[in-house]
Amino acid sequence: MTTTADDRVLFEVDRDKRIATITLNNPAQRNSYDAAMRDLLARYLDEVAEDDDLTVVLLRGAGGVFSTGADMNNAYGWYGERGATGKPAKSRPSQRRRLTVDRRTFGFYHNLMGFPKVTVGEINGYALGGGFEMALMTDISVIGRATRIGMPATRFLGPALGSLHMFFHRLGPVLARRLLLTGDIIEAGTIEHLGVFTDTCADESVQARARYWAEKAAKMPADGVVIAKEAFRLVEQSQAYQGEEVASYMFHAYGTNLQFAPGEFNFVKTRAQHGTKEAFRLRDEHFHVSEPE
Repeated sequence: MTTTADDRVLFEVDRDKRIATITLNNPAQRNSYDAAMRDLLARYLDEVAEDDDLTVVLLRGAGGVFSTGADMNNAYGWYGERGATGKPAKSRPSQRRRLTVDRRTFGFYHNLMGFPKVTVGEINGYALGGGFEMALMTDISVIGRATRIGMPATRFLGPALGSLHMFFHRLGPVLARRLLLTGDIIEAGTIEHLGVFTDTCADESVQARARYWAEKAAKMPADGVVIAKEAFRLVEQSQAYQGEEVASYMFHAYGTNLQFAPGEFNFVKTRAQHGTKEAFRLRDEHFHVSEPE
């Protein structure tokens, strides 16, 4: 296993099986990730892509949770320091900074979706926000029926978060609209009949089933896999993703600079007043609507 100064992402290679395993290792925060973790994950993916002896990468999370997405403890921290002062930003970042940073961020997702080796997702516990996006981007996804999935960030950023093409293509327009326009979090078992994931199984079986699929895919001819993956990417680009590389980061950059009308929930302001944990509670309280009897 490869270890680094930042052990929040772990990298392990089984050369006999031709499988690399990348583990998000931030269980205290349900494997949410910041820019440093995402960049380390990208670096490990590059290592797998360039290694002719590896055919499959297994993506997983430590502690029985896949990932709850981007770390929202500092919503603007993703955009780095402001100007040349070296001081943290005290106001909203400029659109030019948003566009620059989001172009890089969505470059990561584009590379994962078009990754030249087989990607297998071991998805359990929670797959929210960016974690949900990564789960949908894997070629073969194994998920526990009780795993909670969704895009709750739409409740404070709106539905234009980028990757809209992927949600519509992988989920279908009806489910995509439902999740993006409500921010609902649902259990994977409730959409098992839709075939969104490769293998929906009992929660305790996810790890073994994911390893099974990884070993199965790793037996395929490596060159054939790469050719097939490029063919899949070409078909998806021509059928579903035209213009997505610009649209995804542009929508996200603009969508993170919203104005809130009276009575609308402002997560950033609420977090500054009450802290992140309480802000999440107040968010869910604000958006709760009781179903009719």
